[in-house]
Amino acid sequence: MPVQMELARLILSETSDEQYIILKEKDGTRAFPIVIGSVEAFSIRRSLVGESTPRPMTHDLVVNILQELRVEPVDVVITELREHTYFAQLRVRQNGELVAIDARPSDAIAVAVRCNPPLPIFVDEGVLEQAIGG
Repeated sequence: MPVQMELARLILSETSDEQYIILKEKDGTRAFPIVIGSVEAFSIRRSLVGESTPRPMTHDLVVNILQELRVEPVDVVITELREHTYFAQLRVRQNGELVAIDARPSDAIAVAVRCNPPLPIFVDEGVLEQAIGG
């Protein structure tokens, strides 16, 4: 059963390629970090603070494509943790059918925070248990 999470923190470092997002259980106390790249981290930050760019950036482009193709973004689900790597899906509804698109969690979350309203983020219970060491 997926557990709804929220983006609790974004930790940026200008001296390292490793950036972090902290996901926290929406109606609970469990939380865990995911290491993400600088490009994705700064993309998420720009969206969270409402900073615009003169031209669409990559994650803006994804949202624009979905809108133009009349595909409804639904949510993000982190589905697996394998060898210290998280796997996710950006789920969309196309012609009434739910379609799961393979994505890195950082890219899926960067898209999620750009949607209006932002997409919910879920983590499979087994992945959450692995992530917190349970």
